[in-house]
Amino acid sequence: MVRSAGGFTSKWGLLMAALGAAIGTGNIWRFPKEVADNGGGSFMIPYILFLFTWSVPILLVEFNLGKKTRKGTMGSFASVLGKNKAWMGAWMAWISTAIGFYYAVVMGWTIRYAWGSMSGTVSFSGARASWEGFLASPGLVVLFQIIALGVSALVVYMGIEKGVEKVNKILIPTLIGLLLISMIRALTLPGAGRGVAYIFTPHADTFFNGKTWISALAQSAWSCSAGMGMAITYGAYTRRKDDTTLNTALTGLGDTTVALIAGIMIFATVFAMSPTLSSAEAAVETGGSGLTFIYLPQLFGEMIGGRWVAIAFFLAMAFAALTSMIATYENAVKNFVDAGWGRKKAIGVLTLGMLLLGLPSAMLILPVNGTPTPVFLDNQDFVWGLGLVVSGAFIYFLVWKYGITRFRENYINSRFADMKVGRWFDILFKYVIPVELVVMSVWFIYQTIVNPTDEWWVSGIVGFLVMMGQWILAILGVRYISRKVQDRLVDDGFDPYSTIDDDILREEGEEPAPSSLVPHEGMDIGESIA
Repeated sequence: MVRSAGGFTSKWGLLMAALGAAIGTGNIWRFPKEVADNGGGSFMIPYILFLFTWSVPILLVEFNLGKKTRKGTMGSFASVLGKNKAWMGAWMAWISTAIGFYYAVVMGWTIRYAWGSMSGTVSFSGARASWEGFLASPGLVVLFQIIALGVSALVVYMGIEKGVEKVNKILIPTLIGLLLISMIRALTLPGAGRGVAYIFTPHADTFFNGKTWISALAQSAWSCSAGMGMAITYGAYTRRKDDTTLNTALTGLGDTTVALIAGIMIFATVFAMSPTLSSAEAAVETGGSGLTFIYLPQLFGEMIGGRWVAIAFFLAMAFAALTSMIATYENAVKNFVDAGWGRKKAIGVLTLGMLLLGLPSAMLILPVNGTPTPVFLDNQDFVWGLGLVVSGAFIYFLVWKYGITRFRENYINSRFADMKVGRWFDILFKYVIPVELVVMSVWFIYQTIVNPTDEWWVSGIVGFLVMMGQWILAILGVRYISRKVQDRLVDDGFDPYSTIDDDILREEGEEPAPSSLVPHEGMDIGESIA
C-alpha cells in the first residue's frame, strides 16, 4: 500500500511549514558568511532589493503552481507547459536535493554543537580549537550527518499533518524566541554597535563588484527557498481555499527578519570580542563557514548562564536546520511519488543517496591560510546556490509562456484570497525579472574573467568552469530521468486553462461557466501540451 502524505490542516500550519522551509541555517550560518564575504552593507542593499523583485514573486508563483496542479516540480511543469518541459521541474528538484547533500552535513554540525554544549565537550574559551578539531575528525562529522538524515527521514515518513506540520508549529516559534534572546544579549556587549554598523555600511569597492550582487541574489533565493521547488510541493498539499499570497509575503519578510536578527547577533559578538576594529574586520572576512561556530561560543562563555543559552541556541539552530531539511526531503519525495514510487521506498533511496553524495562535503577538509576549511562543501554551496538563479529563470519562462496576466488571474487571484495581487506582478515578470537575470549573468561572467585570482572552489575562472561542468552534467541527468517518467506525471483531464475558482467549484460538485475556460492573451498553451 502506498503511504499517503496527507495535507495541511490549517493556514497556521502552512505558514509555519513555509517559514520552516525558508528559515534554516541559511539565516544563521550562510547569511552572516555571505555578508562577511561581500562587504557588509554593500551586500545588504542588493539583498533587500532582490527579496522583493526576485524571491517573493518567484515564491508566489511556486505556491500557486503547486496548489493548482497538486504535483511536485516535475509534474507541475509537465502539467502546465507539456511533458517535454518536465526536465525544468526536475532541475529544480535536483538543485534542492543537491543542496541537501551538504546541508545535512551542516545540520550535523548544529547537532554536534547542541550535544557538545550539553555534555561540555565544546569549549567556549577555546572555540576555534574546538571547531577545527571537529572538522579534523571526519568520522565524527559523518556520524552527525547520519543522525541529521535519520531524523529528517523519520519526520517526512510521518507525513504532512503528523510530521511536517506538527513539528514546524513547535520549532519555528521556539527558534525565533531563542534568537531574539541571543541577539539582545549580544547587543549589550561593549563594542557591539560596530558590528551592527558593519552590516549596514556599504563600501564602494564591494558595492560595485558583480560578485556582491550575484551573491546577494543567490542568498536571497537560497534563504527564501525561491527556485528550490519547496513552495510548489507545499502548495500541492494546501487546501484549495487557503490563501497563499499572504503566506508568501509573510514567508519572505519572516525569513529576512530572522536573517537580520542572526546577522546582528553574530556581528555584534565578533566586533565586541575582537580587541581592535581591524582584527574584527579580519575575523569576519576570514571566518567563512565556521563564523557561527567560533564566535558565538565565545559570546556564551561571557554570559551568566551561558552554557544553558548555548544549549538552547544550538538546539534552536538544529531545529532550524531540521525544518529546512524536512522541506528538502519532501520536495524530492513528492516527485518520486508523482512518478509512481511509494513514499517509504522514495525516502529510503533518497536517504542513502544523500548520505553517499554528501560524504565529500563532510570529509574533504583542506588547510586554507592555515585554517581547516570544508572546501568541497563551500564549492557545492557556490555551485548549487547559483543554480537557484537558473531555477528562477525556469519559473519566469513558465509564467511568460502561460501568459503573465492570465497566470495572475487564473492561478493566484481566487475569490478566497486574503490579498489580491495587482499589476505590479505583471510589471515584475515582463520587465524587472528578465533584466535582473540578464544583467546579473553578464556582470558575473565579466567579473569572473577580469578577476581570475579567486579560490577555484568558490569563484574565479576555474571555479566558473567547474560550476558549468557540474551544471551541464546535472541538466543531462535530469533530462534523461524526466523522459523516463514524464508520461506518469500529468493527471488525466487536467486543464491548465481553468482557474483555482473553477477547481473549487468542481470539488463542491458544481460545473464552472464555460466562458471561464476560454484561453486569452493570444497564447495557445494547447500546442505545447499536445
